[in-house]
Formats: sequence, C-alpha cells, structure tokens
Amino acid sequence: MQKSMTGFGKSEVAINGKTITAEIRSLNSKQLDLGLKTPAAYRELENDIRSLVSKRVVRGKVDLLVSVVSTEVATASRIDKPLFAAYIKQMNEALAYAGVEVDYEAIIPVVMKMPNVIQADTADASEEEKKAVMTAVEGAIDKLEAFRKQEGAILIADLLRRVDLIEQMRNEIIPFEAARTEAVRQRIREGIEKLGVEVDNNRLEQEMIFYIEKLDITEEKVRLENHCKYFREVAATEEAAGRKLGFIAQEMGREINTTGSKANQHDIQKLVVKMKDELEKIKEQVLNIL
Repeated sequence: MQKSMTGFGKSEVAINGKTITAEIRSLNSKQLDLGLKTPAAYRELENDIRSLVSKRVVRGKVDLLVSVVSTEVATASRIDKPLFAAYIKQMNEALAYAGVEVDYEAIIPVVMKMPNVIQADTADASEEEKKAVMTAVEGAIDKLEAFRKQEGAILIADLLRRVDLIEQMRNEIIPFEAARTEAVRQRIREGIEKLGVEVDNNRLEQEMIFYIEKLDITEEKVRLENHCKYFREVAATEEAAGRKLGFIAQEMGREINTTGSKANQHDIQKLVVKMKDELEKIKEQVLNIL
C-alpha cells in the first residue's frame, strides 16, 4: 500500500502525575527532514527518537514535539517564570490586537498548559518516564502512519484514474492516424501540382512512404501503453514507490511529447494536450507519495 507523505499523529501517556504528549506532523520532502523539540529532561532520548522516526517515517519534512504537563496539584515541579511571563505578554498582545478584553481567569489556565511552562525540578527523568516518552512517540507515529495510509489510498486512486484517462486518449488517437496519412499524401501532391513540374511517380511514392514513416507514432503508443501498465504494477506491488512512480511519469511524458511533435494533425494534437494536462496533475500528486 502506498502512503502519502502528509499526515498528523498525537499520543498521550499518563505517568506519575504527568501527562506526556507527542505530536508529529509531516509534509512532502525529497529526504527525511526532522525537526525535534523535547523538554530538557528528555534530551538524552533525542537520538533514540530520531532513530525511531527515521525507521518508521522514512521520508518527509517532519516536525515532532514532545511536551509534559503535571496533572497533580502537589508536585516536585516548578513554574518557569520567564517563560510564563513571555506567554502572558504574547496573549495580552494578541488579545489587544483582536480588540478583546483581557480575562486572566480564562487565559492563565491556558498559559499553564503551554509547552515547558511547568518543569520538573530534577533534570533527569526516571527510566519509567523515559519509557513513557518513547511509548508516546511511537503512539504518535502509529497514528501518523494510519493517516498517511488513508491519504495514500486516496492519492493512488486519483493517480490511477488519470493514467486510465491517458490510456483512453491514447486509444482515441488510432482512428485519426489513417486519415492523417492520407491528408499528408494529399498535401504533398497538391504542393507538387502547384509547382507545375513533372515528377517520377514511383520515386515520389517512395519519398512519401519514407516521410510518412518518420511521422509514424506506433512505437510511441506502444511504449506509452507499457509505461501505463508499469505505473499500475508498481503502485499495486511496491512499498514507498513515490520516486519510482515519478520516474515512470517522466517516461510517459517523453512518449506523449514525441507523439505531439509527430502528430501533424489537429485532432491528435488536441488529445496530446489533454494527455499532457493529466500527466502534469500526476506529476504533482506523485510528489506527495512516500
């Protein structure tokens, strides 16, 4: 199953009067680009967290936030006063900008839940708490992956529908080919008649055959059909095939462009333009596939 690179996941674990929360978001990117924020007490876990994200998420622009909030009244925690004051100042400025009257009874509980306002007095977390952090991170990744699978299924369905349209338009070209060949022959003969010169009909026929063969698009149609089949095969059987599907789309574009350059017939050229339009949408969507 193909996955989207866009997703969101959140998980919470309660332990020893604290709630540890992990939130993860991802967008499309050529490589894994991880932004990680954790409380100071969990800094030693950052390498483990990065390793886990790298293994599970694989690719994408990822932001992961780990936060902890005390759920008990009596704790060995402290309020980070400068951070608390900074949040209050920002809230005041935001409310003033919006023209809303300040209500400290309403905003103080909100500020107390902001990241890192309440911190443990001890810098080191217990082993039990460290395990809880990793459990929260893994839970957030699980939800992210479920989200990505759901989005991936929608993307692949759309991509395959567009591949079907390209194949349909490729087949619509066939009836115009015979008429195109005859039209080319007629234009050449009319041009010669206008010149008023005598020609060797056998030699003329040979030259026309040679010229028309250069305009033949049979190979392009066959290769385009094969690329479409390969696109479906890869989408159905391979994991994390975003890059590969992108390469196949490029090859599809090569055949469509060559067909357009050889078309020499307005009905075929109209179909080529429509195929290019669908292909551009495919290329855009493929960038979101893992």
